[in-house]
Amino acid sequence: MTRTVLIADDEPNIVVSLEFLLKREGHRVLVARDGAEALAMIRAERPSLVLLDAMMPGLSGFDLCETIRSDPDLSGIRIVMLTARSREADQARAMGAGADAFVAKPFSTRDLAGRIRELLA
Repeated sequence: MTRTVLIADDEPNIVVSLEFLLKREGHRVLVARDGAEALAMIRAERPSLVLLDAMMPGLSGFDLCETIRSDPDLSGIRIVMLTARSREADQARAMGAGADAFVAKPFSTRDLAGRIRELLA
């Protein structure tokens, strides 16, 4: 079953590797480069899962996560927060904002693919 996954990240190298991984897994992939673009795509496309960079221009990933969770129409979307900030406080903030999972950069694509499979099962 093909699922739509949105990559919301402003780092081109990460977007390329995530896009390759997700397409290889059989997903339809959308890409947003900042928080505002991501929110517009989420509302228009209703992806099954969002890979969300915590630190993006404009609307941060933390703020975007809270916005998604506060909208009943979007509440079923799975959110994986990706961040280079891997302190415990950052993880607590991501989970407090409503993320389903927290993945620190750099990450293992194999581990991330497994986590995505779990969340979409």
